[in-house]
Amino acid sequence: MEILEYLADADPVLQAFFAGLFTWGMTAAGAGIVFFFREINRGILDGMLGFAAGVMIAASCFGLLGPAIDQTEGEGFWKVLPAALGFILGGICMRIIDYYLPHLHPGAPPEETEGVKTNWHRSMLLVSAITLHNIPEGLAVGVAFGAAATGDSMGAAIALMIGIGIQNFPEGAAVSVPLRREGLSRKQSFLWGQFSALVEPLSAVLGAAVIVYMNPILPYALAFAAGAMIFVVVEELIPESHRGKNGDIATMGVMLGFTIMMILDVWLG
Repeated sequence: MEILEYLADADPVLQAFFAGLFTWGMTAAGAGIVFFFREINRGILDGMLGFAAGVMIAASCFGLLGPAIDQTEGEGFWKVLPAALGFILGGICMRIIDYYLPHLHPGAPPEETEGVKTNWHRSMLLVSAITLHNIPEGLAVGVAFGAAATGDSMGAAIALMIGIGIQNFPEGAAVSVPLRREGLSRKQSFLWGQFSALVEPLSAVLGAAVIVYMNPILPYALAFAAGAMIFVVVEELIPESHRGKNGDIATMGVMLGFTIMMILDVWLG
């Protein structure tokens, strides 16, 4: 209880850091599946990836874009303009990272490696792909806690943290289990799986710091995080979830993830 009271009164950047540690911990928990299973049924994996996509879509809509518009003064076009610009910029930024960062999606053949040419081992390319997912997730959590410090709902930030944490569990498994199939030991697979999410506490701190010290850009920052997450969903998660030809399972995963995140946001926010 004392810890919770301390965190409630803590600096928002510190709150974001601990929130990022929580989402990283959920990724580590998911990566820990590799100690119990060498394989995951492809249908289950596709459903989990769809679930992660659904959470991110709902988090973008309810936890980021909605507050971005609410934080903007004016009416009509001018009220939505900062959110629209921030959203597009978030997508553009992730496109640039996606274009240059070498990565390979789980289940993809080596010839589908994206980004600049590199001699990285396949296992490193797989970790890089999941790390790409985690950058906007950590940023979104940090921005949400920074926004809470400026008068937005703390409950909404906590809901976003919980939602991102929940969907990080399958993402951890999605990288550690393929690494195990690549021939790495269980310990190595786990370590690389959880390592892919270490970027989240760093991104969370960056997001919160930007809001705290540059408050006027809050609507843009919220929408930027949303645009970055939607890019990841459309470019990475949904195609990956359909790679195993389990489209119906993946779609139901999206629906379930969206519903749970929507409930969390309305309930806690």
